[in-house]
Amino acid sequence: MSTPPQLSNEERRAALEKAAESRKVRAQFKADVKQRKRSWLEAFNHENEAIRKMRVKELLLSLPGFGEVRASNVMERAGISLTRRVQGVGKSQYESLLTILKEES
Repeated sequence: MSTPPQLSNEERRAALEKAAESRKVRAQFKADVKQRKRSWLEAFNHENEAIRKMRVKELLLSLPGFGEVRASNVMERAGISLTRRVQGVGKSQYESLLTILKEES
């Protein structure tokens, strides 16, 4: 088993700050989607890396009316793994997701 990288205190602090900022950005984006200020589709071509690294399930859970079961069912029907991130969704999976969500709305 490999050992974790040895980081200086400054490098560790910078990494923690970057992680905290990413969580804030994702939380704000999900809140905007939930309040219908933004479309969930923006996540797939967003310029911010933090948004693109969000898990698809988190994104679906931010949609109004979506809970754990409904999000999991939609992802299964679209052929998307529950651990897949937005940037890792393939073209056919994306198109399936669009079709499924249009049918359900």
